[in-house]
This record gives sequence, C-alpha cells and structure tokens, in this order.
Amino acid sequence: MDVRDALEIVKKLADGKNPFTGEDLPQDSVYQHPQVVRALFAVVEALEAGGKSSRRRTDLPGNAGAAWTAEEDERLSRAFDAGGSVEDLMTTHQRTRGAIHARLVKLGKIAPGKPEQENT
Repeated sequence: MDVRDALEIVKKLADGKNPFTGEDLPQDSVYQHPQVVRALFAVVEALEAGGKSSRRRTDLPGNAGAAWTAEEDERLSRAFDAGGSVEDLMTTHQRTRGAIHARLVKLGKIAPGKPEQENT
C-alpha cells in the first residue's frame, strides 16, 4: 500500500464512512468519537502536507539545501570568472538559480539583487 491509498482510507474514516463499502459507520463506532475524528483529520493534513513536500523536493536539484564547501566555492568562482552562464553553474553544482546567485553575492562576484537580473 502506498501513501495515496492510505490517505484515501483515512479520509473516508474521518468522513464517517466505511472505506471499503462507502456505508456510514455506526454512531457508536470508535471512529465516530470526536477526538478520533479530529485525529484522523490531523493525519489527513499531515499526509497531504508530506506529499506536497516530497513532490516539491523531487523538483529540486540534487544539492538544493546542502551546505557549500570551500572546494565548491572555489569551483563556482573559477567557472563564473571564466564566463560560465548561470544555467551552466546551476547544472554543474546541482543548485537553484537563487542559490547560485546568493553564493556569487557572498563571494563578492556580483552585486545583490534579484536572480532574474543576471544575464544567462
């Protein structure tokens, strides 16, 4: 079972439905207790939020969020000084445009400003 299947089951339980038949759960069912219903809705929110986070993470480059090393700073500086485009630097370092821009600012290679202002 994957997370999407589990999420659908928990959503149905939170809505007071049998997840397999769609029938209303009995009023005396533990799943109808207000605290259990609130807990189920909290689980639904957490699973939905986790899914968005993991989807967003898969869209990011491999090194997104990782600390920069002195060696990587040196490689970035050399490539930038040699005329490397922002896109090339993004690909080489597996970083976002914003991360490349911020690091170049920190290294004194460019002035602060929006990343979109850089020539690519």
